[in-house]
Amino acid sequence: MRTRTENTAQVVVIGAGMAGARLAAKVPDVTVIGEESHAPYNRVLLAEVLAGRYPADVIALPPAEVRRGVRVVRIDRADRLVHCDDGSVVRYGRLVLATGSNPVLPPLRGLGNTMPDGVHAFRTLDDCLALRASVRPGVSAVVIGGGLLGVSAARALAECGAQVVLAQQGEHLMERQLDAESAGLLRRHLESLGVEVHTECRVRGLRCADGAVRAVELADGYELAAEITVLACGVRPRTGLAQAAGLEVRKGVVVDDELRTSDPYIHAVGDCAEHRSTVYGLAGPALEQADVLAEVLAGRPARYDGTRALTRLTLNGPADPGTGSLDLAAFGDSRPLPGDDVIRLADATRGAYRTVVVRGDRLAGGVLLGDLAAVGTLARTWQDDEPLPAETSLLHLLTNDGGF
Repeated sequence: MRTRTENTAQVVVIGAGMAGARLAAKVPDVTVIGEESHAPYNRVLLAEVLAGRYPADVIALPPAEVRRGVRVVRIDRADRLVHCDDGSVVRYGRLVLATGSNPVLPPLRGLGNTMPDGVHAFRTLDDCLALRASVRPGVSAVVIGGGLLGVSAARALAECGAQVVLAQQGEHLMERQLDAESAGLLRRHLESLGVEVHTECRVRGLRCADGAVRAVELADGYELAAEITVLACGVRPRTGLAQAAGLEVRKGVVVDDELRTSDPYIHAVGDCAEHRSTVYGLAGPALEQADVLAEVLAGRPARYDGTRALTRLTLNGPADPGTGSLDLAAFGDSRPLPGDDVIRLADATRGAYRTVVVRGDRLAGGVLLGDLAAVGTLARTWQDDEPLPAETSLLHLLTNDGGF
């Protein structure tokens, strides 16, 4: 195939997700190459599209010039070229990897290179639309994975009228963000929406017939009927291009405080980037990295020092007026270490739960469910890593104004 070389941009971005689109909005004369056929969209809102609350076009990000449906197959670092699957070759002055992450597909019996009908990942808008098209009232659905994504998917499927079972291998839901007590409250809320929750539940395989999933097999031999199975088992940074190009890769593509890889002409941001041994896999850090990199590319002094990310989630109830929504916020490390102070308030009448962990003179983390009035002050105190005022009672941290 004859190739053509393009010189239209000094900055080339591989990936049109949230980080790539944010960067494109801030950097002039940029070429963005994206594999998906859709315009860039807010991945955080996919569960709302699945639930039918928003049409797909509502979650579109501000318009950006993107070469859609094009996959980069090779990076030529010596000549600073990227080779695409449509035969085109794009020259770069600076290259930005914003390749994101792939869903983790667990090693389940019955799950081969081609997923059976009815088995879905839940990572892209195409995944979401395919899942939405397959859901109907009364359909049996099993969500494998009880993290943030699995909880969001289970709630959305329940809103669509599916009979949902959520299977979580760990001891409680959202183990990365929640303590056991708050996870128990989350579980009860999901159950009030009709979701059947199984924790400490290891999935062994899928039972399929005629190329379609029929049941999810558990390690204890029990089967969960499943016309739909959603794999929400986490994500893994997409580092294949970087590895093939000889860049330093550990968990993700290793970057410094200017988001620069081991090649001074190549940067990485978002889910694929590893900064100070951390891969965030969250929208907030990806956007912050894109903002810093925009300054770096413009020649202005800027450094990325890491992100202290806040997780927020709203689980809306169905149309039944007796079932309300549940607001959740979590930040930092909510699991206390020896010597930490833990302050916890629970108000059953208001459906509120708040806990914070104080380590020395600083806020280490916390979880709030229900009433989030105090989350702004608490999160700012944690994000700024400021010493707590000595005269402030620890209990006041959990009042509506944070005690300040």
